Amino acid sequence: MKKLAVLVTPAALGALALVMSLACNKPPEPLPEQAVTTTTASVMSAMPAPGLPPGHPAMPSGASATGAGAGAGTAATAAGPEDLAYDAPKSWVSAPNPSPMRKATFKIPKAGGETEDAELAVSSAAGGVDANIKRWEQQFGDAKAKTELRTVNGLKVTVVEIKGKIGAGGMMGMPSTAAKDNQMLLGAVVDAGDRQHFFKMVGGEKTVTAAKKDFDKFVSSLHPAK
Repeated sequence: MKKLAVLVTPAALGALALVMSLACNKPPEPLPEQAVTTTTASVMSAMPAPGLPPGHPAMPSGASATGAGAGAGTAATAAGPEDLAYDAPKSWVSAPNPSPMRKATFKIPKAGGETEDAELAVSSAAGGVDANIKRWEQQFGDAKAKTELRTVNGLKVTVVEIKGKIGAGGMMGMPSTAAKDNQMLLGAVVDAGDRQHFFKMVGGEKTVTAAKKDFDKFVSSLHPAK
């Protein structure tokens, strides 16, 4: 058998060395696009929400650290109007707010021989509709409120009526007063999801009863402020 002689030139050795070097330093294959996306989402979901203390419950999808929804229509906030506009009757007199909690105050002229004007307070807070109506009942010695649900210009409005004795100590945002008999409350609570808007008239029963027609017109004028 004849032996074949293989001539290896320096140029060939150099080329072989270059191929082997490139093979050893070949970068890893990239992950498929779906795998990268899943990995990123997993890392993000494991990160704590900004602004929340350790151990705070996880926030609903679409909600921010301040409680506002990231997009319209999220079930986490059921956001409503930040403020409301209305048409006050001409007989109601605008008055200074006795507390920073008030957004507006109106005096309703006394009627039926009563000695004091009624007052309507405009405010906004949280806590839910039922809980705030319960608080109003407690101010009247746990008298039972009469309620009616209305839809006004796209707003969910609960109209409240309570009669009885207002307990001593006054109401929130008002100075302390003595207990009063024969008092009445007419209120409207607009449910805006994460907050409620309150329109509460309180005064003698005869005065508030006389203002009921104007109050209904006032409630019918409620609409989101532009």
